[in-house]
Amino acid sequence: MKITSILLLAVLGLSSCKWGSSPNIDKDGIFRDTVTYTYQTIHERAADCGTKPDSTCTVADIKYPVFKDKAVLNDTIKHKLLNTFMLGEKADTGLKAMATNFIKSYRDFKKDDPKSEMYYTLESYAKVIGQDSALITLEYGGYAYQGGAHGSSFTGFINWDGKTNKPVALDDILIDGYKPELNKIAERIFRKNEKLTPTAPLDNYFFENNKFALNENYLITPVGLRFMYNQYEIKPYAAGQTELIIPYSEISKLMRPKSVASQYLNKNAGI
Repeated sequence: MKITSILLLAVLGLSSCKWGSSPNIDKDGIFRDTVTYTYQTIHERAADCGTKPDSTCTVADIKYPVFKDKAVLNDTIKHKLLNTFMLGEKADTGLKAMATNFIKSYRDFKKDDPKSEMYYTLESYAKVIGQDSALITLEYGGYAYQGGAHGSSFTGFINWDGKTNKPVALDDILIDGYKPELNKIAERIFRKNEKLTPTAPLDNYFFENNKFALNENYLITPVGLRFMYNQYEIKPYAAGQTELIIPYSEISKLMRPKSVASQYLNKNAGI
């Protein structure tokens, strides 16, 4: 699993992030137009930070891409970030306001408990994983701490059809009636990753009725569908996140032809 994750990150690590970038040509000779974007950063520190480093005082740090001529996608990214930790007070709250309100919440806390040495942390991000004119994929999430035993972390994904300007659902890339078979394949991979026998009970996990189920948090990658279960979703907080990758070679019969994901099928044939 670790090796697979490392290889996946290496495959996905390259993307264009400058205005006016040149189109990419894959090694298979296919000409692919890329979309362009720049990263925006919001960085706010509490007044009592002084000369302290960010790691030891209250800081709100937000970084996200802004795409050229992709207003709907840009709004979607902002909406995801605003709702990751439910820090936006209103649906139209901007990211700048979210950072300011976060610092204000710390300031209010200090008024009530001026002797406390505790500090808050907000690290929120969205980053481009892969992009061309057909498919834009992003990871978003971060970490927030506002007191208590531990903070909250989250990792989510956005799969965006660059031509229809809409999110890509599994129904868009997989054939009708795919769910039972996809779930069956995914459970087999999950059990292998967790070192469970095919018949071992799943009562140590948080699946409803102790029955394995995929969630809707997935990324379309060049090697397969990457599902992510966040903390508390199927395991205790201390167990962290659980990642599940379903190679295209396992689900080739379930994939729709000419979808935004079918471009990867031939590349992974025989894997």
